[in-house]
Amino acid sequence: MHRPFQPRRRTIVTAGLAAAGLAGIGAPAIAQQRTRIRIGYVDTLAVTGQLWTGVHRGHWAKEGLEFDPVKFNTGLDLFNAMIGGSLDMLSTGAVISNFPARGQGKAFLINNIEFATAQLWIREDQGVKTWADLKGRKISTTLGTTAHVFLDAALRANGLDPTKDVELVNQGMAVAVTSFISGAVPAVALWVPFNIQVRQRVPTAKMLVDASAYFPKSAIVGGWATRADYHERNRAVLAQVVRGWAAANDELIRDSANLLPIIQAKNYEQVPLAELQEQFKASRYHTSAEWVKLYQDGTAIGWLQQVTDFYTRFGGIQNPVPARTYFDTKLLLDNVKG
Repeated sequence: MHRPFQPRRRTIVTAGLAAAGLAGIGAPAIAQQRTRIRIGYVDTLAVTGQLWTGVHRGHWAKEGLEFDPVKFNTGLDLFNAMIGGSLDMLSTGAVISNFPARGQGKAFLINNIEFATAQLWIREDQGVKTWADLKGRKISTTLGTTAHVFLDAALRANGLDPTKDVELVNQGMAVAVTSFISGAVPAVALWVPFNIQVRQRVPTAKMLVDASAYFPKSAIVGGWATRADYHERNRAVLAQVVRGWAAANDELIRDSANLLPIIQAKNYEQVPLAELQEQFKASRYHTSAEWVKLYQDGTAIGWLQQVTDFYTRFGGIQNPVPARTYFDTKLLLDNVKG
């Protein structure tokens, strides 16, 4: 079983940001009474890039929003907390295709495609050099997460049945990586930035494949979801979130060279800048205008549905809610120009 979540609260003071130089954006919008939102997140750049960009560049403040962010270990923990009522919304990875399909929460934004963020690492010093060598061996990962979704697709694509040909060891990701480093298992399916720890501690370890090998057939997307009751009662607030997100998303893409050093210094102090830049490159981002088209033509819904199909098979979801129902495209389409 994965470890219980260990939430860590980080306070965002938008007023301080406004005073520091956001007057040019529009003082009336900044000065208005702000709506406070309890948001949970998984601490990886693929999930938090737009969140922190919106903080440091004042996009949330301009919309009259103030986030009270709480860090969690996995998207599973995030959704459990939100369903329990301690969060209003969340930003996460593949799990955005899980709980809403069970009728628990509504998805309303996609951050990016986790193009190469999920990776499978092997230890050749334990006799694993090829896909065939994995048969009958243990692979550590965190079941139900982005890494597991990727691993399932990778094994099947290479002729291995995840339910019969390998033994999946379910551990919290930090523990799974430690197991791999210590030699307790010969393979681990992880997400960045855990790959950096593997490279540093086991120089002979080899990355067998990453998620980009299975795009778009097994595309994994992450994004934002909210409680069903919050979604129903706070449409105006969600519209503000979408507009702030769109501005932050486009600036992150346009000015990543300047933004990543700021995000590293303020939010990822323990991660070297070069490693954070590597994380950024591991995801595929689209401008908000591009997302409008991907929402309209059904591509985004199809990506979500692919992962929902995995959760339906793996998790035994009875009568799953389809992505076209649990994913609210209207909020983006009504508030962002294509």
